[in-house]
Amino acid sequence: MSIMLISTFLVLLVPVCLYLRASCRSKNPAVLPTNWPILHMFPSFMANLHNLYDYFTLVLARSGHNFRAHGPPGTGMRFFITCDPANARHIFTTNHANFPKGTEFADIFEIMGGSLFTIDGEPCRRQRAKAKSMLSSPRIVASMAAYLCGKVENNLLPLFTRMAITGTSFDMQELMSRLMFDLAATPLFSVDPGLLSLDMPPMDAAVALDTVMEVGFFRLMMPASCWKSMRWLNIGPERKLDTARMVLRELVQEMMEKRKITSCRFGHGKEQESVDIISSFLEDPDYANVDLLHAVIISYMLAARDTIATTLTWIFYNLAQNPNIVSIIRNELSPIASRKVAVGVCTPVIFEPDETKSLVYLTATLYETLRLYPPAPVLRKTVAVDDIMPSGHEVHAGDTIFISVHSMGRMEAVWGKDCLDYNPHRWLSDDGNNLRYIPSHKFLAFNSGPRMCLGKDIAIMQMKTVIATTVWNFDVNLVEGQSIQPKPSIILEMENGLIVKLKKREI
Repeated sequence: MSIMLISTFLVLLVPVCLYLRASCRSKNPAVLPTNWPILHMFPSFMANLHNLYDYFTLVLARSGHNFRAHGPPGTGMRFFITCDPANARHIFTTNHANFPKGTEFADIFEIMGGSLFTIDGEPCRRQRAKAKSMLSSPRIVASMAAYLCGKVENNLLPLFTRMAITGTSFDMQELMSRLMFDLAATPLFSVDPGLLSLDMPPMDAAVALDTVMEVGFFRLMMPASCWKSMRWLNIGPERKLDTARMVLRELVQEMMEKRKITSCRFGHGKEQESVDIISSFLEDPDYANVDLLHAVIISYMLAARDTIATTLTWIFYNLAQNPNIVSIIRNELSPIASRKVAVGVCTPVIFEPDETKSLVYLTATLYETLRLYPPAPVLRKTVAVDDIMPSGHEVHAGDTIFISVHSMGRMEAVWGKDCLDYNPHRWLSDDGNNLRYIPSHKFLAFNSGPRMCLGKDIAIMQMKTVIATTVWNFDVNLVEGQSIQPKPSIILEMENGLIVKLKKREI
């Protein structure tokens, strides 16, 4: 598509989208997208871009969990949108080879090109095997647990204590982002970036990671010819992405230099190797290409920081509104805290990974948050060859499939009449002593099938330690009057953050 045709397309599109967007915000939006002349359903989705995940939920609830959509002629925008668990099982497990991420996805996230995030087939299997070997290493897991406890004790708790004493309101989302940035980078490079500290240094690299996810969302929703032309012209979101790319390259170079200094200072003994994930890539000839190495690092940082920081933010948002759930978590933590006090450990109490591992209700609370607020609310696949879904819908080669994880957690037919309620008890067995088994194709927060999240156990370990330590030592209260809504992004971050105040508990 030429620049002139793109300009004409945008001239036609923008007024329609502005009208629809104003209409949607002034009254209840139409449940099903309007099939406009020429532009077809594209304007309806653009008009709801500010709240697309909830819009998907409305559309899918009304259309029986599945919906077809298409954009203007010549754009190649043919979508099949689903939140049907049977379809999810077919896509992710039964016939997963027919539903790769595809070349368009790799183009959209070119900044991570060649990394596990964008590849399919044999390259994906090889890279997953390498990642699985590293993330299941007892020495690396032990090192990550030690980093976690040290960061909570030496940085997070002092910050929270100061906020509680002074009665200062702060953005919990920003603090969780700083925390997880440090916890992602430290085992990777054996260097602590120090974003979570009392002086709150600039977080340009963390903001750059956010930009990658925001521009990725924009690219997913736009015809490829449009965003590629914007990239060529270096305008709009593409200019922001170009700046973010430079910031992230500088971060990688800076951290690699600091790593060299640390290695020279402490030598190359086994202890050093056990906490330095990047060494495994540097010693592998498959990653000799600098661009590929940078892509792998950025992919790892996004996976290790964004998903966990986002989930922690939504957990504290939900717990602040459910004091009864907080009380149950504290009752579950009480025997552990009592043992710590008995051996002379004063408050604030830090709950270590081994101590929270078997806590059933705390895990149920975490899963309930992930059900309603999955950090990756929509997953994207491409159809390789024509297929028929379990729902009976035909999909054709080249179609794009969106699996709405966010919508699946809010479907009455999947989770019951109380599907919109925040209720951790739904995850418990009848006696409350164990977790119910929920298949991954129904609960897709950690993906499913051959692409199941390799860092699931580490992520749960980190989140449970942060939640337990915070909830035991502090009351978290929401500041009134704030607007809580997701930002347009691949990750379910809050548009305006989460402003809270803390009160230290008298235990």
